[in-house]
Amino acid sequence: MIRAEGMLKEGALKGKNILVTGGGTGLGKSMGEYFLELGANLVITSRKIDVLQETAKEMMAAKGGKVIPIACDVRDIDQVEAMWKEAKAALGEIHVVLNNAAGNFISPTERLSTNAFNTVLDIVLKGTSQVTLTAGKDWINSKQPGTFLNIVTTYAWTGSGYVVPSAAAKAGVLAMTRSLAVEWAKYGIRSNAIAPGPFPTEGAWSRLLPGDLLKKFDPAKKVPVGRVGEHQELANIAAYLVSDYSSYVNGEVVTIDGGEWLKGAGEFNNLDAIPQEMWDMMEASRGKKQ
Repeated sequence: MIRAEGMLKEGALKGKNILVTGGGTGLGKSMGEYFLELGANLVITSRKIDVLQETAKEMMAAKGGKVIPIACDVRDIDQVEAMWKEAKAALGEIHVVLNNAAGNFISPTERLSTNAFNTVLDIVLKGTSQVTLTAGKDWINSKQPGTFLNIVTTYAWTGSGYVVPSAAAKAGVLAMTRSLAVEWAKYGIRSNAIAPGPFPTEGAWSRLLPGDLLKKFDPAKKVPVGRVGEHQELANIAAYLVSDYSSYVNGEVVTIDGGEWLKGAGEFNNLDAIPQEMWDMMEASRGKKQ
């Protein structure tokens, strides 16, 4: 099945050192594995060093290359700056930053405490901005080109009920991506984003939709192409956007969701639930009136 295959040619990321926040599990791990396969070296970060260390061993055993695990809470600027120094000490210059760390709650907003709301804002918006500023200032000061790739969501531009702090934070990340694409291009720094639709991950999906909720609200039913995404499909786009093949792509947001958000945006898109027999009756009714 071609969609499960790597898209870029061998060695497409050779010589690149890439930092992946939230790189120990889920989509961050999947994207990182493909970067390794294409010749890159990685720094992976999250708060749990034991998870990172295990992931680093697995990734290097499977794909080769070098993977440096560094514990970092992106909400804490001191930890971010220390992580950046450690990453550079381990690999030399860092050429790419993939801002993938995130947090979310699916909940009626009135049920969220201020602390819960702020936790999501702090991880997604504050965390992304702190990593971005730390890396960007260093690149500018050392006159080194660099590439940012930020993971946002399709509801970053529409908003969404029941994930309000995430929607607000991702909208901020989207605005920052586009703004810095213009402001920092003169320094040789590109900024792009990916807005993924439903890509199942073990941890995140079970937390967001526990128990029978996942079956009841099957995300695939909302996707026009009739399925959820495969991790390699996302990894292919990510690898392209951090590679030199995309050197003329700047300030862009690539949506990969099988048409999900467009279906949700159309006022009458849910009419695909109407059975053919009812359409026949409606057509016959129109015919009598003409």
